[in-house]
Amino acid sequence: MMQRKLALLVGIGALAILLMLKWEHVITLINGEKASVQFALQPRQRTPTDTITPIPFSRHLMVSAFKDHRLGGAIRAKVHQHSDDFGFPFVTSDVLCLSPALQQATRVSITANPYAFHNLTFLSIQNQEVKESFKYNFTVCISNLFGVYNNALQFAQTMEVYKLIGVQRVVIYNTSCGPDVEKILKYYSKEGMLEVVPWPIDKFLKPSTGWSYDLHHGDIHYYGQLTTLNECIYRYMYQSKYLLMNDIDEIIMPYKHANLENLMGILQQQRPNAGVFKIENHIFPKTQFDDSGRFRLPRWRSVPGVNILEHVYREPDRKHVFNPTKVLINPRSVEQTSVHTTLKQFGLVFNVPFDVCRIIHVRVPLQGQLSKDQLFVDKKLWEFEKLLIPSIDRALNESGVL
Repeated sequence: MMQRKLALLVGIGALAILLMLKWEHVITLINGEKASVQFALQPRQRTPTDTITPIPFSRHLMVSAFKDHRLGGAIRAKVHQHSDDFGFPFVTSDVLCLSPALQQATRVSITANPYAFHNLTFLSIQNQEVKESFKYNFTVCISNLFGVYNNALQFAQTMEVYKLIGVQRVVIYNTSCGPDVEKILKYYSKEGMLEVVPWPIDKFLKPSTGWSYDLHHGDIHYYGQLTTLNECIYRYMYQSKYLLMNDIDEIIMPYKHANLENLMGILQQQRPNAGVFKIENHIFPKTQFDDSGRFRLPRWRSVPGVNILEHVYREPDRKHVFNPTKVLINPRSVEQTSVHTTLKQFGLVFNVPFDVCRIIHVRVPLQGQLSKDQLFVDKKLWEFEKLLIPSIDRALNESGVL
C-alpha cells in the first residue's frame, strides 16, 4: 500500500526528513554495515543549497538528517507517519533507525531498493552532540514563502519588532517571493539575523496554496509547511533555547512583560515541566485603519505591503468558534509538530492566557461584517515607536527598498 506522508527521520543512530507518498512501499534505511561501506568509498553528498533530494526507486523525497539523542530502544528502521496531513497525498513522517552500528555515522542515505546501494546521495547527519548552552535564546521559524509574496513593509516592520522583544534569529523557508521582499531577505541575511533556507518544493511536487485538500488540491499542504516546521525544530534544537512557530504576518507578543525573556522566565517558573506554550491568535483587520493617521508616513507609501502600525483594531473572539493557536516551544521537548499544536512532546503543554501573551495577526478580516466600533482598540505596537520607526527606516533604506 502506498504511503502519502512526508517522513522525518529521527533516531540516535541517524535521522532524516522525507516527503512520502501514501500507497507506495515503505522506504528502507540502509543498515549500519552497508552504510559504513558507502562512507568508506567517499559517497556523493549533496550541496548545501540542495535541500530536497529524490529517493531512488520511489516518489519519496529526502529533506534532512539529524541525530536524536532523546530516543532509544529500537534496532531496525521504523517509519512513524505524522497524524496531520490535511488530506493531501504527501505528508511528513519520521523514520527512526537506532542501530548501534550507526552511533558513529556522519552521513546517511535512504533507498526503496534494499539491493541498490550504488550511486546514492548521502545527507550529513546534524546534531551530532548535545549542547547545554545555546547561540540564540529566541528563534522564529517561518514555514514558507511562495508565489510573488511582496509584502515588504510588513515584513521589515515585523523583523524590527522581533528585535525589540528579544528575538535573535529568524528562519525562513523560501520557494519564491517578490522583488522587494527579496531585497529585505538579503538585508537581514547580511545583517546576520536571518537564515534563508532554499525550499524548491515546486520542482518536485505540485504544492497547494491553501490548507485544505478539498478546497485547494495539490500534492502537499501549503508548500510543505508541516515539513519545514518540523525541519526547523531539529535544525535549531541545539542552537536556540526557544522557538516561536508562527507565520510571516504574525507576531507572538508579550503583553504583561517587556520582552520574551521576561515572559518565559515567569512562565517556566510557574510551569517548570512545560515545554510547549500555546499562544492564541488574534486578528487585526487590515481593512480598518487608525483614524489619526499618526503612522501614515509619506516616505513609506512607495513600499509595497501593509503598514501594521495603522491597524490597531482587533476582532473579538467568536462564540463556539475555535480560536487557533501557534506555539512557543523548547525544541528539545518536541518530537513532532503540526501548525497549531505539537503532535508529540516529552513535557507538558500550557495554554498561555490571552492577557499575558497573544499573537498580533494583521491580515484580511475573518469578521468583515463588524464595524469599527465593534472591534477592540489594541495599540500595543505603538509602545515601541521611539526605537521602532528609526530601525524600520534604516532597514528600508539600506536594503534598497526605499
